Amino acid sequence: MNSTFLFSALLLIAFFAIANRLAPRERQEDAAVHGAGQIGLLAAVALFGVDYFTSFYYATGEMMSALHPYGLQNYAWIAVIVIALANIVFGLLYMYSLGIFNEGGGSYTAAMRYLSPGLSLIVAVVLIQDYIFTIVVSTLSGVDQVLSLRNATGIPWYWHFLIGAILVSVNYFLTIRGRGESSRVVFTMLGVFGFMTITMVVGLILAHTRQVPPVIYQETVLNASLGDAIYHMLTASMKGLVALSGLEAMSNGIQFVIDEDAEIIKWAKKQFPRLNKIWGFYSGKSGIGRLVQTSFLFYGGLTTAILALFAVRFNVFDGTLGRTLVGNLAFIGFEQLPGGIILFWAYQILAVGLLAAASMTAFQDLQATAWRDVAIGEIPEIVVYRNAAGTFTRSVTAGFLVALVIMLLVRGETSLAVPYYGIGVFMPIAVMGFAIRKHILENFKGAARTWGSAAATFAGVLSGLVFIGQIAGKWEEGGWVVLISFSLLVLSANALLISPIGFRDPTQIHRIVRDKARVHGSMASIVEWQSLKMQEYRYSILVFVTRLYDFFGVRRPVRFEQPIPAGDYDHALHVDHPDAPSLLDQYLPKDEPHLGGKPKETEEPPE
Repeated sequence: MNSTFLFSALLLIAFFAIANRLAPRERQEDAAVHGAGQIGLLAAVALFGVDYFTSFYYATGEMMSALHPYGLQNYAWIAVIVIALANIVFGLLYMYSLGIFNEGGGSYTAAMRYLSPGLSLIVAVVLIQDYIFTIVVSTLSGVDQVLSLRNATGIPWYWHFLIGAILVSVNYFLTIRGRGESSRVVFTMLGVFGFMTITMVVGLILAHTRQVPPVIYQETVLNASLGDAIYHMLTASMKGLVALSGLEAMSNGIQFVIDEDAEIIKWAKKQFPRLNKIWGFYSGKSGIGRLVQTSFLFYGGLTTAILALFAVRFNVFDGTLGRTLVGNLAFIGFEQLPGGIILFWAYQILAVGLLAAASMTAFQDLQATAWRDVAIGEIPEIVVYRNAAGTFTRSVTAGFLVALVIMLLVRGETSLAVPYYGIGVFMPIAVMGFAIRKHILENFKGAARTWGSAAATFAGVLSGLVFIGQIAGKWEEGGWVVLISFSLLVLSANALLISPIGFRDPTQIHRIVRDKARVHGSMASIVEWQSLKMQEYRYSILVFVTRLYDFFGVRRPVRFEQPIPAGDYDHALHVDHPDAPSLLDQYLPKDEPHLGGKPKETEEPPE
């Protein structure tokens, strides 16, 4: 190996060694104290941030694909500003929400507590759809990156599907093995990705200073009126916002985070005690979630701006020379360094692994969501099973199989799946905004109440506009189908709830939450309360259906008794007494006393 290749090889080895050294490792004593599968800051960054961080590989490409065909790429800065502002607004919203909803559940819990059970049910089913498409889009984007190595993104579709199936299978088995092992692997890859991305940017700056010319190729620029230009700018902005699911992911998965200060916060409290208000904001498991979400505030806008700038400078986009936008920039940037071809190949292969690993975020959130959906009556009880490593294996397996089917249906093409991805998450973000607004109105006074409710309202309205904009921006690519799928999901969810599958009595709820899911404490109380609230909502639907039949002269009595009242949220949570027994205890069957007391236990006689 000559000296030029040796430089790149040693650089890669150094990047890997440093990242692997920093990667989190789950200790056995932590499992005993915190519970199986509970994770700290670095593991949370890996598992709940990987989907967001790896949007680097496809979000800007999607954004520029809406502008470049019409010669509008020089105006990409407008879309970048929209994306950056949305990241900051939604990021701050979710960072604040973690102090209120710090037992997991995200906007699902927020809607149940402050809005309505019906809206909470819609959020639950929409999020499951979004998690499934996160797996599909991330995996197929990884396939596109590996094919960029051979300028082969245009090969037959079945190769895209087969490669994607292999990638998602690997991540499925990593997830099944537990959060500790999967977080170490993903964090190491993210560390190498960070080092290599900085190296690539340095290379692109060198290419600019060396006056490397733009790529020249024949292309047809389509005409666009002012109205068309505005529409395409909207489309570009919406496509660049595809990865904000990371905010809901962290909020939903906070239940798997260790409830203690991160090491950096412990150190900061000792070194800078005057800033204790800031360190208090980042304390406990809510603080760990907020540290993860802090990176979301600026990452999307910054990376999109950098990639768009160099894409315009070197005239490269998705599909140019048979590569993706990032694949083209990586080739140009690493080419400026000694032995850069090794770095280029390593970067694209790493992209494959990371994009496939982004599905781990979805797998984690499927776990966090599915057992709650079982408890409320939306999914059959058989789905709940938690292994010794703390993983809900059956929900992961179900998500894996559905993702494979969808990858086959879209014929391995990322662009066919993208219209369904990222749309659903903005409806839950809007719900979170309006739930926070109601919380502020009920708990604050004066200027804090006025400004806080205004900020939350702004976030909720903005997210609602983005939700509509996502559908409009992707209308020609199948966004209109989302309206149909969204309506069918809502109707199907309510139909399942009022079916026999949806009935839950206190004994069933207690068994699902405490015995099968092995969840205790405040989190268990919250889900038990949510389950009772959903049974109240279920009964109200049955009454409505009965009255509707009665209106048309059909007598159809309600078949079930009125459910047990859920009561007040704070009372169910036991804010003053967190160690209080389950609110369902009073409704559970008790062993009847026998005359003479409990019978004596006897051993079998020896043979």
